[in-house]
This record gives sequence, C-alpha cells and structure tokens, in this order.
Amino acid sequence: MDVAGVVAKVTSPLAAVVGAGVAGLVCASMLAERGIAVKVFEMGRGPGGRMSQRRERTEDGRELLFDHGAQYFTVRKPEVQKLVERWQMSGLVAEWRGRFGTLDVQTGNFVEDTVEKRRYVGVPGMNSICKALSLSEGVQANYGVTVTGLEWRKDGLWNVKAKDGESLGVFDAVIIADKGLASARFLAQTGLPPPLEGAGVPELTKRVAAVTTAPCFALMLAFAKPLTLVPFDGAVIDGSKIISWVARDSSKPGRATNSSECWVVHSTAEYASNIISQTGLNKPSNELLSAVALDLLAAFEAAVPNIPSPSFLKAHRWGGAFPTTAIASEEKCILEEERRIAVCGDFCVGPRVEDAVLSGVSAAEKVAKILNFPFSL
Repeated sequence: MDVAGVVAKVTSPLAAVVGAGVAGLVCASMLAERGIAVKVFEMGRGPGGRMSQRRERTEDGRELLFDHGAQYFTVRKPEVQKLVERWQMSGLVAEWRGRFGTLDVQTGNFVEDTVEKRRYVGVPGMNSICKALSLSEGVQANYGVTVTGLEWRKDGLWNVKAKDGESLGVFDAVIIADKGLASARFLAQTGLPPPLEGAGVPELTKRVAAVTTAPCFALMLAFAKPLTLVPFDGAVIDGSKIISWVARDSSKPGRATNSSECWVVHSTAEYASNIISQTGLNKPSNELLSAVALDLLAAFEAAVPNIPSPSFLKAHRWGGAFPTTAIASEEKCILEEERRIAVCGDFCVGPRVEDAVLSGVSAAEKVAKILNFPFSL
C-alpha cells in the first residue's frame, strides 16, 4: 500500500453529527464527500426526523405507509435546487402534482391554488432522502443512541458521551443537529447535566437554549375505497381550531398502490398546545392518542362531509414539530470555531425543509473549512 495513503488515512479527521434529520445528514454526507469521516448518532430508530415515514398494519395484516410529518418541500435557493436535482436524478425525489388549495370549513368552499409551485416529495417516502444520505460513503449512522454529554479534552478533541456515561468516541469536530438537546423535556428524561454544560461554549449554549417550537398531532387514516368525491389532494384548512392540513398521502408519486387510500391530517398548534398543557410532555398514553385521533377525525369529517368511516386510524404526537424562532437566520448555523463545534437545523433558519438543508450545508462548509478541507457545492 502507498505510504502516503496510509498516513492520510490515519490522520483523516473524524466528526460526530448528533441527529439524523435532513440537516444533520446533509451536513454529514457533505463532510464525507470531502474526505472527513463522520459518525452520526440518532436517538430514534431510523433517519428522517420530521421527514420520517410511518409503517403501520391493519388488523388483517395489510401494510400501510404514511408521511406523518413533513408533507412536501419547496425550493427557493439555487444551492438547494442543485441538491434536489441530484436527488431527482437518483430517483429519491419527485414532484407531487396534485390539486392543492385552501378549504374553508365554515362555507365548505375549496379554493384551488393558482400560483404554480413545485412541491417535492421523497420517493417512495419522505424519508428516502435521509436514508440515502445516511448510507453515503464515509458516513456511519448509529441509531437508538442518545447523546447526553460533550467533554472538551485537554488535547483539543471532543469526547462524546452516551446516556449511561459511556464514551461514544473522540472527535475532531462535533455538529449538533437536534433541537431536542435544548428542550427541558430532553434534559428531564436523561437526568444528566445539559449536553453542553461544562463544554466551554457558553454563548453557543445560550443561543441553543433559546429555541422554541410549536407542537402538532398527526392523524393517519386509511379508507377501504378512494375518496373520489374529495376535490383535492392537499388542503390548508381555514376556520378550524382543531385541524390545519389534510392530504391524500396515496396521491404522492411512488407510493405503493393497494386496496386502501391513505390520508394524513395535522392538528393546529393551538389544539396540540392545549392537550400538552393538560397532559404534559411525557410519552402519550394509548388512551390519550385514541382520544386525539377521534377529535381530529371529527374535525376532518366536519370539513369534508359524507366520507365513509376509516378502516384504520392512529394519532402521533410531534412534541416540537415546528420551530417558532430562528436563532441563526443570517449565518444559517452557529459555529464555535476555536473548539470546532457547530449547531445546525431548521430552528437556526426557519420551519421549512429547505431551511434545514441550508443550515446543514452551512455547517458542513464551515466545519470543513476549519478542518482545512476544501468545500464547494
């Protein structure tokens, strides 16, 4: 083997990314493309975050798939468009060409959007993008791993610690892409000091702690027959205190066709906040989720009368679905250059998927630069 190659391999930097949503995985894949090895740590069972896809089964064993978080995304920035075009060429993304608009629940009128807008979805599910990025060469994704501590060592490296205090490795740089690290609920669950406490980056800690989010409940519905009389595939709901969005999930490109038609209904932030204020942010019980499912179903039936009873229904809670603050709208991510630690995510820029992508790109660019690796899109 070439000696220079061995030396390069030994001295190649190693970065840790905490969080396997689209921001973290865009960042991880871009760092890996530039020769920086990356380990991703995600507390969930798989990649995606709010771009996850939910797999459910009916009582008779049929499989149902739902995009129960982010429904689609749009693109405004040319740098993100470049990425999306790459994903399209790889078959990971397609345009969702359906009927969209606003449904007024008071009058029953549906007003179709007249402004042309490209709505992109992952294929065959919203999580396809994150799945592919997590499998990028040079990226090692680890799921079911909760990061609870960061220790800045005297030798200028980061020790990343798991929930039980075990070291997950030593890294040249760390990228935090999980707003849960700033939430009181996360800290209460671990029972350990805040992840950045004692890490020597007080300004970063302060800014991340300012993250606020709005909750949402998602209702997953399946119907034995298509709702052919419903005149839309996706609609913003106007005039309801309970639901804010309804969508025919089965109308998205690349979705498996079976005997069921799948729909997703999102609650309003007001409704979700009211439920959480009464029940807290502990894991919701099955009884609570069943009650929420019936509330959302009743609101859907009021908005779209004369639909049949669903053959499947189940609710899911997104405790911090949408960021209500942007803590780094100008710089797109937060970087502590001296200690090579960055924070990225939609909560840095805005609530849209594109905002998360922009933040991940920015974090990758800045971390690569301080590690002396060239970066260009």
